[in-house]
Amino acid sequence: MVVVSRDARNLNPKANTVLVVPLSTSVTRDVPTHLYLAPGQTGIEGSVLKAEDVTVVRKSSLVEPRSKLRNLSNSQVCELAEKIKIAMGC
Repeated sequence: MVVVSRDARNLNPKANTVLVVPLSTSVTRDVPTHLYLAPGQTGIEGSVLKAEDVTVVRKSSLVEPRSKLRNLSNSQVCELAEKIKIAMGC
């Protein structure tokens, strides 16, 4: 999953949830709300972010990662935002 909420919210001790977009290995081509990621970005062969499934998760359910966290490029963040807008019908 990719956390998409702002750091100001993520680090706020009063906020008990974060906004996320799930990562899936069930890749379906030509879906306007999916952002495809290269294997080097995720460590998983053939993965996709599903913007239509944006959701919240409790911070308490998050666990420490086994390896270093990876970041999306600025252009990918903007592309994901556009796909979320498509999923919302904007």
